[in-house]
Amino acid sequence: MDYKKAGLVAGIEIHQQLDTAEKLFCHCPTALRETAEHAGEFSRFLRATVSEMGEIDRAAKEEMKRDRRFQYYTYDTTCLVEDDEEPPAPMNDEALSVCLTIGKMFSMTPVPQVHTMRKLVIDGSNTSGFQRTALVALNGTLPNGGEIETICLEEEAAQRVKDEVFSLDRLGIPLIEITTSPCMHTPEEVQKMAEYIGMVLRSTGKVKRGIGTIRQDVNISIAQGARVEVKGVQELDLIAEVVRREVQRQQNLLATRDELKGRGASVDTASAQDITTLFKDTKSTVLKKAKKIHAIILKGFAGLVGREIQPERRLGSEMSDYAKKCGVGGIFHTDELPAYGVTAEEVASLKTHMKAGEADCVIIVAGGSEKQAVCAIGQVVTRATIALSDKPVPEETRKMLETGSSAYMRPLPGAARMYPETDVLPVIIDDARWRAVTIPELLTARADRYAKEYQIDLPYAMQLAGSDKLPLFERAIKEGIKPKLAAFTILSTATELRRDGVDVRKISDDAYLATWHAVEKGQTVREAIPELFRSIAAGSTFEESLKNLAPRVSREELEAIVRKILADRSEFVAQKGKAALGPLMGVVMAEVRGSVDGKMVSEVLRTGIDKALEPK
Repeated sequence: MDYKKAGLVAGIEIHQQLDTAEKLFCHCPTALRETAEHAGEFSRFLRATVSEMGEIDRAAKEEMKRDRRFQYYTYDTTCLVEDDEEPPAPMNDEALSVCLTIGKMFSMTPVPQVHTMRKLVIDGSNTSGFQRTALVALNGTLPNGGEIETICLEEEAAQRVKDEVFSLDRLGIPLIEITTSPCMHTPEEVQKMAEYIGMVLRSTGKVKRGIGTIRQDVNISIAQGARVEVKGVQELDLIAEVVRREVQRQQNLLATRDELKGRGASVDTASAQDITTLFKDTKSTVLKKAKKIHAIILKGFAGLVGREIQPERRLGSEMSDYAKKCGVGGIFHTDELPAYGVTAEEVASLKTHMKAGEADCVIIVAGGSEKQAVCAIGQVVTRATIALSDKPVPEETRKMLETGSSAYMRPLPGAARMYPETDVLPVIIDDARWRAVTIPELLTARADRYAKEYQIDLPYAMQLAGSDKLPLFERAIKEGIKPKLAAFTILSTATELRRDGVDVRKISDDAYLATWHAVEKGQTVREAIPELFRSIAAGSTFEESLKNLAPRVSREELEAIVRKILADRSEFVAQKGKAALGPLMGVVMAEVRGSVDGKMVSEVLRTGIDKALEPK
């Protein structure tokens, strides 16, 4: 696709958990807990508050369409601040220092006073109905010539366990939010800039690692489209695909609008009616359970409601997303019926009852109450009207689906979302504090240095620089361990063991170091490291694991083992010649079980094969 012609403009917001000892506004630890361990729980209803300007944010209004009771799990590591039963403590200064460091790495300007604000959020992801956030720095630079517009420090949200149940162990973990300008114009450029920002963050050594600790929100628009925010992209490799699919969606919505207008399509609001009795004998499980079934005609929409606008998504999916805000499970429409237990006879009866023409599409909603069904039909009308309008791509926040497509969440928030936090004092950032901020070495620069200093291939050096075992590697170098031994163990041996189901998290850094020192001193060999690690991960100490290894094999013993193996496989050696070395290496190594260095095995085996091949 010609993205320049499409008018693609994109920016990203990166949310990264900081690796601090305490949460942002209390002294609780930032470690996550198993939800099954929770010590208590409570429930709460959340409602939107009016801003200082007397307005309710439009995104909050959307969340208020349903009365929801949220349930929260508490732990012995959470406190009354997370419960919203106690005022917040002063801002975590360690977290602020990390944000200032990152700001300086992007050549940003710090704000002179850090003021905490409340961001209205009533989707259940916090207990107070708002998220605390503070602007820290402005106007940074990116390699593509674009800008980092802002860095904010904010509270992490509570983690959803299921449905309306949330865990409070994550709530309040310090989170840096980095917002770029809309300076990217291809999907690949968006992914590249996200990768660069992530590299800068990891270079500090002060961010958490692992799934769920970093999330990318991508803001995307095209010519004649609208700004759409796709939230929650956790995998870097999916960012480009998310952008591609959103461009496709917006283009297809524009094309659908043009076709609808060409047909003279309209939303027949007068046709909306209760059709519960029409399906009183239905075999459809969904319709049978419903207390109220309502329907409406979309004139001229036939064939377009079921047309794909994004992989695995149709215009009907968009309408369904809107309807779900009222608590229904979704919608049925005649573009996809008969299906889901609804028969062809019932479809014909429905069209006759609704007086729908061949060019019309009938939408059905099944609700648990009259209020729910009426609300859902109203949402369908809203989305169908948008599809017909001059602006068929609504400004909205969407959630990423597994494959890279997206689903509607809520409208984009406005200015009414933010208001001052009165319980947290401002923090002064003076010139002295800013000058004292030191910039760490970038991971890319560190990888280049490792490649040169330690003769490690650059791709492996980059992996090492980005590994969470980097501090262990640097400690090993200081203790005199050979760099290649440490790097190979971290990048290769541990990875292979993990793939084999070994829980390498149980191997402490001290055990790594003890193993390497044993290899350096000749107490064991590099080939024995996997067996040592398996034993340590199973619960043995390093000393016990080393003692239980097969005893060291001397050169004389190795030569005897090789002679026997070659004698037993004389025909194979005669047939393969020197090419027998590779296959027989594995045989010998299995025999000695990591008790001798691989280089010695190769040397003795090669000598033995050469002798076996000599003319008799």
